[in-house]
Amino acid sequence: MSKQSVSKWDLFEASFSGPEAGNPYLAVSFEAFFKQNSRVVRVPGFYDGAGTYKVRFMPDNEGEWTYTTISNVAELDGHTGVFCVKAPAAACHGPVHVANQFHFAYADGTPYLPFGTTSYAWTHQPLELQATTLKTLAGTRFNKMRMAVFPKDYPFNVNEPLFDIFERDEEGELDFDRPNPPAFRHLETQIAALRDLGIEADIIIFHPYDRWGYCEMSAEQDYRFVAYLTARLAAYRNVWWSLANEYDFLLNSKPMSQWDRYFQIIEENDP
Repeated sequence: MSKQSVSKWDLFEASFSGPEAGNPYLAVSFEAFFKQNSRVVRVPGFYDGAGTYKVRFMPDNEGEWTYTTISNVAELDGHTGVFCVKAPAAACHGPVHVANQFHFAYADGTPYLPFGTTSYAWTHQPLELQATTLKTLAGTRFNKMRMAVFPKDYPFNVNEPLFDIFERDEEGELDFDRPNPPAFRHLETQIAALRDLGIEADIIIFHPYDRWGYCEMSAEQDYRFVAYLTARLAAYRNVWWSLANEYDFLLNSKPMSQWDRYFQIIEENDP
C-alpha cells in the first residue's frame, strides 16, 4: 500500500491506468470505497482521458483512511491504498452547511454569511480575462459566485467558448457521449482558484441560453453528465450544486421527472 497524507477537508486523489479503446465513458464502471474504522463511504470515479482513471475524496475526519477500488475492468479492480488525514490548514473551515435551520456555517462551526456575485460564463472567456476576474475578486469581499458549466449565448456572452464540454466527432459535431477532459480540468483549476480565495463556487449545471445543442441532450445523456460532473467536483469543499438557471424554460425538453432524477444522482454520488 502506498501512503500519502492530506489535510482535513482537502482533496485526496488517486489515479490508475485502464482501458483507452472504445468509449470508456460508457463502457467502464469505476468507484472506490473509503473506510475509517466502521465507517465506509462510496465515491464514484471517472475517466480523465488517455487511459487515466481518477477517484477524488474530501476527508472530513483526521486519522488513517483506507480505500479499495471496484470496477468491471480487471486493471481498475481491487486497488487498495492508505493515507493519513492531518489537521486542517489554518484558513480552512471546511464546506458550508445549513446551521440552525435558517443560517449557514462552515463545517468547523464558523458562521458563513453569503455575499455573492454572478459570473456565469467566466471560465469560457479568454484566459487573460479569467485572470482579471480572479484578480478583481481577490480585492473584494465576495465569498460566493454563481457560475455555469456550459457556455452561454446571451448579450455580452457571444464568443465561442475556450473549450467544448464534449469532444467532437469526425464530422465536427459535439459527441454528447464523450466528455472533453481538458474542459473539465480547466473548470476544476478555476474552482480551486476560487476555493483558495475563500469563495464558494455555486455550480449551475443546466441553462437555456444555448446555441451548441447542450440543451438537446437526451435524458440518459443528461443523467450521465450529472453523474460525471458530480464525480469530478464533489471533493472540492467550495462546490455548491445548482441544477439550473430558469429551469422552467427547459421544461419542454426536460420534464419534472428528469429534474427529480438529477437531484437523486447528485445525492447518490456526492458523499
